[in-house]
Amino acid sequence: MDVDDSNIRSMSPSSSTPTEQFDVILVGAGIMSMTLGAVLSELEPHWSIGVFESLDRAGRESSDAWNNAGTGHAALCELNYTPQDASGRISPAKAIGINEQFQVSRQLWSHWVEEGVLGAPRTFITGLPHMSFVRGDAHVDYLRRRYENLARQPVFSAMRHTEDPCTIDRWAPLLMRGRASDETVAATRVEDGTDVDFGAMTRQLAAHLDGARASFRHRRRVTAMEQDSSGCWSLRAVNTATGEQTPMSAKYVFVGAGGGTLKLLQSAGLPQVRGYAGFPVGGQFLRTTDPETVQEHHAKVYGLPRPGAPPMSVPHLDTRVVDGERAVLFGPYASFSPRFLAQGRRTDLIASLRRDNILPLLHVAQDRRDLVRFLVKEVAASRRSRADQLFDYVPAADPERWELLTAGQRVQVIKPGPAVDGKPGRGQVKLFGTELVVSRDRTVAGLLGASPGASTAPEIVLRTLSEVFPEKRAAWEPRLVEMIPSYGRALNEDPRLLEELAEATSRRLDLG
Repeated sequence: MDVDDSNIRSMSPSSSTPTEQFDVILVGAGIMSMTLGAVLSELEPHWSIGVFESLDRAGRESSDAWNNAGTGHAALCELNYTPQDASGRISPAKAIGINEQFQVSRQLWSHWVEEGVLGAPRTFITGLPHMSFVRGDAHVDYLRRRYENLARQPVFSAMRHTEDPCTIDRWAPLLMRGRASDETVAATRVEDGTDVDFGAMTRQLAAHLDGARASFRHRRRVTAMEQDSSGCWSLRAVNTATGEQTPMSAKYVFVGAGGGTLKLLQSAGLPQVRGYAGFPVGGQFLRTTDPETVQEHHAKVYGLPRPGAPPMSVPHLDTRVVDGERAVLFGPYASFSPRFLAQGRRTDLIASLRRDNILPLLHVAQDRRDLVRFLVKEVAASRRSRADQLFDYVPAADPERWELLTAGQRVQVIKPGPAVDGKPGRGQVKLFGTELVVSRDRTVAGLLGASPGASTAPEIVLRTLSEVFPEKRAAWEPRLVEMIPSYGRALNEDPRLLEELAEATSRRLDLG
């Protein structure tokens, strides 16, 4: 964004000197910050990196295994990435882009396994088929056309499609047992999918960084950041246990604090987020560890939203592997809390309001009544209602074998639309993708948004580095190519390289 940063607040000279000084400060110790820290430590091993995390260890918020579905998002099963337009046309472009980004993730993770940065693959990633499953004539027709569209693309050439109930029963018995024999169904399947424990991966990266490569300060909540006359950023962090304030400074700041990012970017006075608002939406899942149920299901199965429900409510039936133990999740169900983080404050929503973002927020409430109705309905849903949704996917399910699990908080980004006649545009909800905000002087970068989030963290980090350090691209490129062999290349346009790298990363990550 070409925006003048001249009105970023400057800190008045202070008689006290920050006690901690770094080249780069990472706010938050989730998968995004830890991926950036690990990449930077390879590119610039002599840079000092400070990590400030409000909780007692890394990866306990959105990155935690039970705070997300752990899907290695590669658009293999997620129908949201292949919407059809009013004429029924399905474009593969977004799905190809997401898949290309996940190929980058696989390459970087396999590099880190070889280098000992990450531990044994089984501690954070598991090979798992990805499936799409639909019911009803219209949806079956859509899935057939989607398959025909995607199967022509090299990155999706391994996808299989069926409308045969017996085949679907072999692929995922839980979907078909107890289902009416005359129900029209269809499914696609890709064997080379993954389940990822991003919490475990985050903590392994943190352990690698802690000490020689980065200095960690846990239980430190960053409350404000201001730029001084020299261009450096001064930050204040509060010890969440003692209340003591810690001053620190850095030339560059990366804010990967999940739901807490928007408030910090607002505190910095960045004009790029003027008018931005956030609305928190919680998530809940049903989880079972019942041995019989777990044994029968070995896949991640995504469907289409229920009639009238927004895209973010896509139901999925997921095998999860966490700490070596298998479970099955079904959901999500939306919940509401004014907190922007699972372990945030009840005042987070109110504290994020500004004179410039109230109107976009109200516009969304008015224009997207479907989202409001859906959220109200979900929050008021009874146990019976949740069970009915489970029965749609697992007709023979025993609700007594499933427990309700509250997952992490997600903050939907609301940004003002284009101005009309000099007046602020109507607010728009950013449901998918990650919004990268970079100050014009390239000293601050922050991430807003969620899906596909953790799965594409390496690609987002590369984009961040390119935006913040354009002058270093040429010097860094040889090392980046060592870490990510397809760096700068589109694998969907080079089937031979795609096959070579898919085989190599599958072997290194022990995906079978």
